Amino acid sequence: MNDFFELFHFEFFRNALLGGFLASVACGIIGTYIVTRRLVFISGGITHASFGGIGIGLYTGLSPLLTAAIFSVLSAFGIEWLSKRNDMREDSAIAVFWTFGMAVGIIFSFLAPGFTPDLSSFLFGNILTITTTDIYLLTALNIALILFFTLFIRTIVAIAFDREFAKSQRLPVTLFEYILMMSVALTIVSCLRMIGIVLAISLLTIPQMTANLFTFSFKRIILLSIPIGYISCIGGLLLSYFLQVPSGASIIFISILIYATAKLFTIYRIKKEGKQ
Repeated sequence: MNDFFELFHFEFFRNALLGGFLASVACGIIGTYIVTRRLVFISGGITHASFGGIGIGLYTGLSPLLTAAIFSVLSAFGIEWLSKRNDMREDSAIAVFWTFGMAVGIIFSFLAPGFTPDLSSFLFGNILTITTTDIYLLTALNIALILFFTLFIRTIVAIAFDREFAKSQRLPVTLFEYILMMSVALTIVSCLRMIGIVLAISLLTIPQMTANLFTFSFKRIILLSIPIGYISCIGGLLLSYFLQVPSGASIIFISILIYATAKLFTIYRIKKEGKQ
C-alpha cells in the first residue's frame, strides 16, 4: 500500500487524478443531456466515428486528438442533419458515420509510417497517459460547458425533455441541438486517452443512470453523477494498480458495480416501503 501512495510523487499520476476529475465534470454535464434526450446510440456512433480522425492524425503526423475532434464534430453535425431528413432514419444515419469513421481510421492507421504505439491507448484507454496539455484542454472544455449550461439551462432542459414544446415556445432548438452535439463530440474526444473509444460512451451514461435512480431533477442528476464518475475513476485506478489490468476497463467496471449496487439498494428500499 505504501508503494501506491508513493505514486503521488509522480506527475503522471497526479495528472491522472486531476484528469479523471475534470472528465467526470464534463461527462456529468453533457452525459445528463445524452441520457435525458436518449442520445446514447448517437453518442456511440460519434465515439466510433472519432477513430477516423485518429487514423488521419497518425497518417499525417498531426495531433490525433485534434484530428479526432474535427472528425467527431463533423460526424456529429452530419448525424444531426441526416437524422432530421424525412428520407433517412436516425439509426441509418448513425450507422453511416459509425462505419465510415471506423473504416477511415483502420485504413489510415495501417498506412501510417512506422509503428503506432498510441493506437491501443486510444482504443482501450490509459488514464496514466494524460498529459498537461490534456488537462488544459479539459479545463477549457469544462469552463465552456459550465458557462453554457448555467446561462441556458432552461432552454437545454426544455429541448432535452420535449423538443416540440420547445419549438412551440419559439426557442432556437436547431441551433442548440447543433451546439450540444458539438459538445458531446468534444467531450467524447477529451475522454479518449482515459477510457478509449471502445468504452467512452460508458462514462457518459452509467454515472447518470446511477444518479437517475435517486433523483429525476436534471440539475441534481448532473451534480450527483459528477462524484459518481470520479469515484469510478479513482476506483478504476486502484483496481488497475493492484491487479495490473487496463485502467479504462477498470474504470467502467467500477462504474457498473456502483450502478448495480445502487439498483439493488433502490429495489430493496421500494420493497421495504411497500411492506410498511
